[in-house]
Amino acid sequence: MTGGGRGRREHGGGEALAVPAARFTSYYGRPIVKPPVWTWEIPAYLFTGGLAAGASLLALGGQVTGRPAVRRAGRLAAAVAVAASGGLLVSDLGRPERFHHMLRVAKPTSPMSVGTWILTVFGPAAGVAAVAEGAGWLPQRGPLGVVGRVLPPVGRVGGVVAAVTAPALATYTGVLLADTAVPSWHEAYPELPVIFAGSALASGAGVGLLAVPLAQAGPARRLAVAGAVMEWAGAHRMESRLGLVGEPYRTGRPGWLLRAGRVLTVAGAVGAVWGRRRRWVAAVAGGALLAGSVATRFGVFHAGVASARDPKYTVVPQRERMARRAAASGG
Repeated sequence: MTGGGRGRREHGGGEALAVPAARFTSYYGRPIVKPPVWTWEIPAYLFTGGLAAGASLLALGGQVTGRPAVRRAGRLAAAVAVAASGGLLVSDLGRPERFHHMLRVAKPTSPMSVGTWILTVFGPAAGVAAVAEGAGWLPQRGPLGVVGRVLPPVGRVGGVVAAVTAPALATYTGVLLADTAVPSWHEAYPELPVIFAGSALASGAGVGLLAVPLAQAGPARRLAVAGAVMEWAGAHRMESRLGLVGEPYRTGRPGWLLRAGRVLTVAGAVGAVWGRRRRWVAAVAGGALLAGSVATRFGVFHAGVASARDPKYTVVPQRERMARRAAASGG
């Protein structure tokens, strides 16, 4: 780092020496932390994984409360979203066999390994639950009739397994980002899982509000409010606690994405409550919740990339920590 921007005088007076403004750089002008090489597939994967988790919880709400339209919408959305997640992950890995190779070892200390196993459990369970929704289309007699009678109870089990796994699916990506050396992700390790959980609930609620009749949309409305409160609380705490490292969440492209995400999510939650008797309001609220979840995931992703590219987000916190340690030790 070069010197500060204030003038400096030699001892005994004399001419002021101009000192250049501070610039945080590293050797050969390269960032200290290597920026993530991930492309758009990863923030899209963050969204579809959260959507799958939120939709499966919505489906369980419909299953438990006897709302078939809610159950059906949630199961189908969860299956489609988790299939998209697998495709996006394989696309980012470059070769499909790399996903298979990650299943050869289970490492509880590795968020990527844990996440791979979560997807492996959630995916088939969500798929079975979605397929079970087609039981009513099968003939009532013959071999297909037997399948039609077996599918509903199997689907109920699959729906429960998917919903039980959903919280882990919704939050492990936050842990995965925080496990990196990227400053704005690493320092936000307590809040990112909370933000992602709230975003997942909001997106699942968005599916319900778009696809479910008003008379059955109670679980979706409750998910919308819970998700909006959780996401807003996590984002507010993160941005106020992180100080300098939280700056990328407030400025530039990530800043406006995250602000848009909060506005859309809160507006969607308000619309979900207000639109309980207006179908078009509920539909608009559902779209706002889904769009807000997309904006939040992409905003968090781009904030991390921005913090890795600017050395000050690595250098300044390190110096502050060293100063605190020196003060605590009496040095």
